[in-house]
Amino acid sequence: MSSTTGSRIVVTGATGNIGTSVVRLLSEDPDVGSVVGLARRAPEWSPPKTDWVTVDLSSEETDLAAEFTGASAVVHLAWAFQPTHDPAVTWRTNVLGSIRVFEAVAAAKVPTLVHTSSVGAYSPGPKDEAVDESWPTHGWPDAAYCREKAYLERALDTFERDHPEVRVVRMRPAFLFKRESASEQRRIFGGRFLPGPLVRPELLPFLPDIPGLRVQALHTDDAAKAYRLALHSDARGAFNLAAEPLVDAELLGELLGARPVRLPRTAARSAIAAAWGLHLLPASPHLFDAVLRLPLMDCTRARTELRWRPEHTANEVLEEFLKGLQQGAGAETEPMRGRKAG
Repeated sequence: MSSTTGSRIVVTGATGNIGTSVVRLLSEDPDVGSVVGLARRAPEWSPPKTDWVTVDLSSEETDLAAEFTGASAVVHLAWAFQPTHDPAVTWRTNVLGSIRVFEAVAAAKVPTLVHTSSVGAYSPGPKDEAVDESWPTHGWPDAAYCREKAYLERALDTFERDHPEVRVVRMRPAFLFKRESASEQRRIFGGRFLPGPLVRPELLPFLPDIPGLRVQALHTDDAAKAYRLALHSDARGAFNLAAEPLVDAELLGELLGARPVRLPRTAARSAIAAAWGLHLLPASPHLFDAVLRLPLMDCTRARTELRWRPEHTANEVLEEFLKGLQQGAGAETEPMRGRKAG
């Protein structure tokens, strides 16, 4: 065990998809003394030995160092996906807010920083073999999400050089899903009025098979377990996190009982771009371009150094998530509130 044993751990973005899983796991951990969850809106949810603090990372007036003082570790999860039509807003929260977190960690002399990066930080890569953590992290420049994740990788390079006394861990998970995240992710990527109950296999006459649509998925709770293992170790550096098998049109077709039909990238992108331009779809065509170029990740380092193993297969993750969509599933926090649409 590292020095986090019996300690105080601060979690930013504690009420979101991954935040709720991390907080729940740490609050049940006998080796963790207390958890402080930072969020823009305090939830009604009250897990054991957890206190909530209302914080806006985009505000320059926020005194993060005061919140971090005495912490054994800071787990930085906060992230804003919208508005996709105004990337300056997400830049203020995601990039400038994260840099404030890094600076406050150093000012408060916190010994460990666990930062949530992403597969989206990686430069375009192969779809027929997996890459390890040494693959370049320059992102896909046209997508704000990838630009921001990649920029923070460079910011952490500088931070580690200037503050070698801080143990920095960078988690790079695949796409994260769980039942409770269904309503939140529907709103973020599909739109507030996309009817979740319509996500039923019998309503899909065919499934678009788009060249390059070969990605990885992971249950959010399995990602949280990797964070816990990293906190209770001396590990440093980056860790890829993903479950098997790979997610492609064939797997989705079997899951949904739909026949894959080849669809050119340009046709799919044009439809997404039109919907996004009309503000009918929050997910931008630039993110679609990035997804088709993301490399597949090799998770050997997390398995060997952290002794991490995902408990859920990608099939199980997606089945659970789809049921959550149909049921309007959610959790007891504002970002994760459940609601059926339509």
